Amino acid sequence: MKNVWILAQTDSSDASPGISSEPVTSDEQTTTTVQSDSDAPTETPKRSPFGGTQLIFLALMFVLMYMILFRGPRKKQQQHKQMVQSLTKNDRIQTIGGIIGTVVDIKEDEITLKIDESNNTKIKILRSAIGRNMSKDKN
Repeated sequence: MKNVWILAQTDSSDASPGISSEPVTSDEQTTTTVQSDSDAPTETPKRSPFGGTQLIFLALMFVLMYMILFRGPRKKQQQHKQMVQSLTKNDRIQTIGGIIGTVVDIKEDEITLKIDESNNTKIKILRSAIGRNMSKDKN
């Protein structure tokens, strides 16, 4: 293999004058000639991968994710906290475990419930274990 040919093409729209070929010898001498129609290379304007509309769309997605992931649960926590703070004696409540009882005593972090009228059975639960106030909800 004594002769190797390399074909090269310029970036011009007319392909025929921009193609050039010269023989390349195997004696570690490589010559390549590229013909160009103009002296100065022309640069095409490069577009940014993130344009203005993409950045606006991305910002709107972050706002939507904030609303769904953080604001919703925080609002429910505030409503639950307000409901627990507004409990009074003789309110009928349901715990998150499904126990239904009547509030007998309210202390700082502990609520005493009366769950059976005939045996006078009482249990103590934490404020965080209250699911809903059935006296106020009427659901």
